[in-house]
Amino acid sequence: MQVGRKSCWRQLQASFFRLLCLIPTGFPVRSVDMQRATDNITIRQGDTAIIRCYVDDKVSRVAWLNRSNIIFAGQDKWSLDPRVDLVTKGQLEYSLRIQKVDVYDEGSYTCSIQTKQQPKTSQVYLIVQVPANIYKVSDDIVVNEGSNVTLSCLASGRPDPAITWRLLNPSAEPLDGEEYLDIIGVMRNQAGRYECKASNDVATPDVKYVNVVVNYPPTIKKTQSSETPVGRMGVLQCEATAVPTPEFEWYRDEKRLSNTQGINIQILGTTTVLMITNVTEEDYGNYTCVASNRLGVQNASLFLYRPGTGRDISGSTCVSQSLWLLLASFACLFFKC
Repeated sequence: MQVGRKSCWRQLQASFFRLLCLIPTGFPVRSVDMQRATDNITIRQGDTAIIRCYVDDKVSRVAWLNRSNIIFAGQDKWSLDPRVDLVTKGQLEYSLRIQKVDVYDEGSYTCSIQTKQQPKTSQVYLIVQVPANIYKVSDDIVVNEGSNVTLSCLASGRPDPAITWRLLNPSAEPLDGEEYLDIIGVMRNQAGRYECKASNDVATPDVKYVNVVVNYPPTIKKTQSSETPVGRMGVLQCEATAVPTPEFEWYRDEKRLSNTQGINIQILGTTTVLMITNVTEEDYGNYTCVASNRLGVQNASLFLYRPGTGRDISGSTCVSQSLWLLLASFACLFFKC
């Protein structure tokens, strides 16, 4: 085994001697121990890399190699790549410059030296990093509440980017997911704008967005009945939440109401208002607000009532405070309390 290693070492030295016989003399470089560990240079794609090699007067021949390819032999350029040139400062520097570095430039670069005793090298490994780039992300999506949703976000970069998700609500907390974000049984409060971020610390993270719309049936969240005397305007109000936006209808008993003389119906987004311009005795009673979309229907009862009849503002029946006091007084007299 020891004999084999010595033989390999001699062959490597002989190869360098054969190469350096092609290199013109008169351009010295600082001699470096051939057994020295390889240095690394990290560069971002598109930037300019300068691989340093410094000279002295103890050597006679010098060259730059990339893998087994000669880039420069002395001042003679062997490479056809226009992005590559030498950086020299008198007789003190023999550095290699690569402009607009790309991923195929990554690899080992060797500054090869011919001394009087033996060939020596200074070796550098060029690492090319690529900023994170999201190249595919889910389109905006519309689903019904309770459905399963999978959002995808695919990114490239060197090193491989980390992918994170957030729902941009007030808390905007990170979500469990990488390239794929699974939402099981999506709820209405999970609708919104989702942010996918890919980052690998090479440059500013790449960010893309996916809008998720969750459809759900109407829910009537607020009603407003009206206590109105004869001759005044009565106003009933009904508010519902739904996606898609609900449609509204008003009924009096079984009859659907419409905009006619004395009745004005307005719909403002998720709220509808029924206005009776000149209330008469016949207008008092129960009214029904109906909210609907293609996923469902919900209705609520509202009341238009004359003052003092004991209807509360939400439409439920109640007994006025004065009536309760009167009944309590009669009970007290009856039981001699």
